[in-house]
Amino acid sequence: MNVVEIIRKKRDGHENSAAEIRFLIRGVVDDSIPRYQVSAWLMAAFLQGLGPAEQRALTEALIHTGETVDLSHLNGFKVDKHSTGGVGDKTSPILASIVAAAGAYVPMISGRGLGHTGGTLDKLESIPGFRVDLSLEAFRRVTERVGFCLSGQTSQFTPGDRILYSLRDVTATVESIPLIVSSIISKKVAEGIDGLVLDVKTGRGAFMKTTQEAEGLAQALVEVGTRLGKKTVALITDMSQPLGRMVGNSLEMIECFETLKGQGPQDLTSLSLELAAHMLHMAGRADRLDSAHRLARRQIGNGKALQKLAELIDSQGGDADVLFNYRLLGESGGIFEYTAPRSGFIRAAQADRIGEAAMLLGAGRRTADDTVNPAVGIELLKKVGDPVQAGDAVARIHHDSEASKDQALGKLEKAFEIAGDRADPPPLVRKVIG
Repeated sequence: MNVVEIIRKKRDGHENSAAEIRFLIRGVVDDSIPRYQVSAWLMAAFLQGLGPAEQRALTEALIHTGETVDLSHLNGFKVDKHSTGGVGDKTSPILASIVAAAGAYVPMISGRGLGHTGGTLDKLESIPGFRVDLSLEAFRRVTERVGFCLSGQTSQFTPGDRILYSLRDVTATVESIPLIVSSIISKKVAEGIDGLVLDVKTGRGAFMKTTQEAEGLAQALVEVGTRLGKKTVALITDMSQPLGRMVGNSLEMIECFETLKGQGPQDLTSLSLELAAHMLHMAGRADRLDSAHRLARRQIGNGKALQKLAELIDSQGGDADVLFNYRLLGESGGIFEYTAPRSGFIRAAQADRIGEAAMLLGAGRRTADDTVNPAVGIELLKKVGDPVQAGDAVARIHHDSEASKDQALGKLEKAFEIAGDRADPPPLVRKVIG
């Protein structure tokens, strides 16, 4: 095949065949096609879009660029959750523990944070000794033994997607919905799952800023997942303010532990249970969604979900004592309180600026090569709708230097809006698709 003709077809608005897309992706992985030609095709796909057949062909081609996880020997439904990313978004360890405790398998390959959004792997690595670099064989063993596994993408796993993602990042093609969908679904299908629940965020702290954009992405994800034979459902959820009250890796893991003890913040608990209920309903552990909600909540009440997380931490090399001794996570060098400049009600707690404040402290990355300080972050004492008096503490900055504290403070001063009238927080779940 002629790669120039493949690019020209897409550039001119015509569909590439499945064979042409397979040829292109094979060339991506074996380096037989130069990266500049792959980048040209990505830009053509960004501008012209991909039809349903192209979308499926690209997703399937990416799946088969590496090894896939075979979990067919496990006698039970395999279900995963994927979030499009946000600030304080720490539901994965919570809901995976709940769903595994209730009898379904959760093989979850997660990612790292970049920019103002956090990553599950960074949070888990704040646990002393916890390994997220498992081989696919170790990933299978942990899933079989514990009922779930939380690990990172290895070199064996969808290498074509990793290459395309790195090229999209430097060619201004990240925002393409068809390319996003293929990236997400290819990784999830390669995990060996039977079903997938998607948490598509919308708002200032999300990749999709408007509900309309989020619905478009959610619909595309559900359609492609379903076409590939996987049960798929998507929830559109709010990310105008951070989820929960902690932003920063060790702080967020503490909030996960507290939630599994029944003492977490209301919004984080509610969304974790909602997502877990959809997973359990999909897995056939409950015949109705309300029954699945009760089943999920019982796993917290009876302590089984927390015990599952202890088993996982131990199986992946971590110290499970961290569940009750938070000092093992490490502590920041100092704490500074940001106080309200006037009285009123919190009108906004802008998730993107709060995430940027945490990144400036060292809790996140500007580039993929940056290191992360697990102990630093932001603790929200007030959220949208809460009343404040002038001088009340609104947030705590957990920092390791005065310079980073001052930078973070500058962001927080712009993130919080105080008004005379009370504003209700937006609904946490806006829509369910699929």
